[in-house]
Amino acid sequence: MGRLVREWMSSPAIFIDPDASVSHAMTLMRRRGIHSLVIDLENKTYGILTTTDIRDKIVAADRNPKDTKVKDIMSTPVLTANPDWDIKACSLKMQEAEVHHLPVQNGGNGIIGLISATDIFAAVEEIGWEG
Repeated sequence: MGRLVREWMSSPAIFIDPDASVSHAMTLMRRRGIHSLVIDLENKTYGILTTTDIRDKIVAADRNPKDTKVKDIMSTPVLTANPDWDIKACSLKMQEAEVHHLPVQNGGNGIIGLISATDIFAAVEEIGWEG
């Protein structure tokens, strides 16, 4: 495998409705073994819901996930990655934005996948690193 985001991203990204309950989102994430969901909003904008959002905005805030909608705790607007970025550029963008997940957007085709810090770790571990 090479050093491009498209070669290491998870595809397809898993979407959830903004009006779904956080409880439903948690079940979906657990069953799929994933740590983030993408929310398709109006006008080609996106949100993201991550396990960090759930930790900080549900657990730490003592909110009931059954009574809370995804749209109430999701992060938006979301920064997206380009499938043709190299892993290092993606890693630097994630570091700068202080995030661990980026939806991957392919021009006008919308979200085609998702790349995470874990994916970058796997890429570096498997292909090595030559700065």
